[in-house]
Amino acid sequence: MAAYKTLKGQSIRQVAQDPTNPVIGEIWYNTTIGVLKGYMNLQGAWQSGTNLPSARRSLSGAGTKTAALGFGGYTTTSTSINTTDEYNGSSWTNGGNMSTGRRSMAGFGIQTAAVGAGGIVNPSTRFSNATEEYDGSSWTSGGNLANGRDILAGAGTLTAGLAFGGYSPPGSDVAFTEEYDGSSWTAGGALNTAVRSNGGTGTQTAGLSFGGDNPSPGLQTQTEEYNGSSWTLGGNLPFGKESTNGGGIQTSALSSGGLTSTAVTAGTEQYDGSSWTATGNLAIARWGISGDGASKTTGVVFGGAQPPLTASTEEFTDPLIITQNITTS
Repeated sequence: MAAYKTLKGQSIRQVAQDPTNPVIGEIWYNTTIGVLKGYMNLQGAWQSGTNLPSARRSLSGAGTKTAALGFGGYTTTSTSINTTDEYNGSSWTNGGNMSTGRRSMAGFGIQTAAVGAGGIVNPSTRFSNATEEYDGSSWTSGGNLANGRDILAGAGTLTAGLAFGGYSPPGSDVAFTEEYDGSSWTAGGALNTAVRSNGGTGTQTAGLSFGGDNPSPGLQTQTEEYNGSSWTLGGNLPFGKESTNGGGIQTSALSSGGLTSTAVTAGTEQYDGSSWTATGNLAIARWGISGDGASKTTGVVFGGAQPPLTASTEEFTDPLIITQNITTS
């Protein structure tokens, strides 16, 4: 067999550790474990994780694939629940309950320092302005939103967070952005388009809003990027959808599931900072879904409805194709 250098005109790079950010088509030999590896242009895949303790939708999430938090939501009654559950990558355990049950909140942060803001208590008690902070065991009250609303998106950390979009009194979509410093909210730059039920992820100075609904023109394909003061347009989603989950950062994000104009979708898209690309579908199509993740290559989702309500957890991994026992000569 001809050597790789003869075929391709270059040698295979030998490294002691795998590169942290390989590019599509890159090949290397890991000398520590004696394995030839390549990063291929294949779709990522979702794998089943352990179910949530209870099926619910419109819950909020924070954290990463191996340290996630799910809180609030809606079951079969009209009143929202205050339950908190913690995921360690293999199983869920109960955490401290929220002070007030809410659904359709902005959720962000990490498992041991999370925020839930806004939301719906029950059909007659909407547009909450309440903020609660989680320390890994219990929730305490934080500063109130200036504009009470629900079905909004969030991003960032407990001490540097964002809440944007949503549905506000007397019953209209809004473009409000508010920034959180761990104790109080201040006004930020408004979205270009008022929207509710949008996906959100990123940081306070590099946020991402995508999809959502607006009565005119309806489901959104629009993506907006925040720089800490203003929003600018990014690459559009392949199709309009709402109630989708967001995870990752502004230049490496995932959008999973949601509602399109015709159906509940299992579609998953990856964002690279300029455009969205379809990747592997969820095993269970759903909306009102939650989750989080560190980038477009790793994430977790849980809950939602098809209908019916689901407790399913799924974990996303972008494929690293490994071929063993291949000579580099």
